[in-house]
Amino acid sequence: MTATAHSMGPRIGDLAPGFSLPSTAGTDVDLLSFRGKRNVLLAFFPLAFSSTCTAEVCAFSEDFDTFVRANTTVLPISVDSVPTLKEYKAKYGIKLDLLADFKREVSRAYGVLNDAKFYSNRAYFLIDRAGRVRWAHVETDNKQRRDDAELLREIEALGA
Repeated sequence: MTATAHSMGPRIGDLAPGFSLPSTAGTDVDLLSFRGKRNVLLAFFPLAFSSTCTAEVCAFSEDFDTFVRANTTVLPISVDSVPTLKEYKAKYGIKLDLLADFKREVSRAYGVLNDAKFYSNRAYFLIDRAGRVRWAHVETDNKQRRDDAELLREIEALGA
């Protein structure tokens, strides 16, 4: 975990905290369902329709096939409601499903909830097929984001 990561969240090598969240697909997504099958990149983003979040989520959508080839599922998570995320997905033609952490439980479990603003800070957790956190980064400024090339290099470093 980088120096900017919140101390309350999982550390490198820890089993990732499990969760099940509603998605824009109309079904719940359970993190445990990926264990033994695919790497997972959790990408917490503060709020739908903001400029940096839109650039980030649209980039994930544009590089969807590249992440699939890297045996990695990207799970963008925000505290927005499912209806808001469905509208956001439709407006920008986003290929991947977005997860709604409306109760903020997953953001808290990963140590990224901004209590003052009541949304999550922009953060990334790369979880390997064994369910362990292998890389994490929490932005110190929510206007900053990691680009997909950097994220894909971290995935490649897993050697999976």
